Amino acid sequence: MTRRHESPTEHAVPGRFAGRTAIVTGSTRGIGAGVAERLAAEGANVVVSGRSEAAGEAVAERIATRHEGESGDDRTGDATFVRADMRDPDDVAALAEAAAERYGSVDVLVNNAGVQTETAADEATLDDWEFVVETDFRAYWLAARAALEHMDRGAIVNVSSNHAYATMPAHFPYNAVKAGINGMTRSLAVDFGPRVRVNTVVPGWVEIERTRDELPEGRFEEVESIHPAGRIGTPADVAGAVSFLASEDASFVTGAALLVDGGRGAVMQDDVLPDYRAREGSE
Repeated sequence: MTRRHESPTEHAVPGRFAGRTAIVTGSTRGIGAGVAERLAAEGANVVVSGRSEAAGEAVAERIATRHEGESGDDRTGDATFVRADMRDPDDVAALAEAAAERYGSVDVLVNNAGVQTETAADEATLDDWEFVVETDFRAYWLAARAALEHMDRGAIVNVSSNHAYATMPAHFPYNAVKAGINGMTRSLAVDFGPRVRVNTVVPGWVEIERTRDELPEGRFEEVESIHPAGRIGTPADVAGAVSFLASEDASFVTGAALLVDGGRGAVMQDDVLPDYRAREGSE
């Protein structure tokens, strides 16, 4: 089976977010960068953020260059990079302020920044706990609260993980936090509605740098084979789901969690599955 490496902008809806401003946390690479590029391709002015200035500036420059090439019309948006450590409440507040100051408002917030430790519940330290909880959980709340101050009507999309539903050993407290994000989404939706819709996108396996590093040779193909979709995901897959949830096409969707996992959530037992890649190749 041919592995899919589509651009995050391949299925963009021109003008979908024209004149709107989106903040994407943790968007210097991986899923976040893909989301930032997709929203910009649909007309949003995007604030790219993260801790790596070099990587963040590169993403923003890539988007801004595309914007300039479109003669400044509403088909693509502009981008700027704002450095932010999501563990620092002052940085989180400054990120929303910078977006509003540069572009006049905040219309979309995508909470994506995340870290994890390879620790079991009986091995994790308080430092591990604080590192993950402050980055992956507390920052989502702080960013939502900060963005709300600059929102008239808008949308927040929190990026969770299929670890919220089923998990593996030595992923604590990452797995607990991801389940918490789904609960936070419901809380924010109830408290922020109807002014702001809040939803969660729940990715499964996605081919990014960290995933490739985690899967030894041969294991990548094995993981692909147990997905009913016949492959693992890409940042483009997640970006498309985020774009939908942030758009007016989802105007009656709030407090929801959208699973984007190639069908893995439908699987009960791996050893009864066919090789879905081989099945597709025979058709």
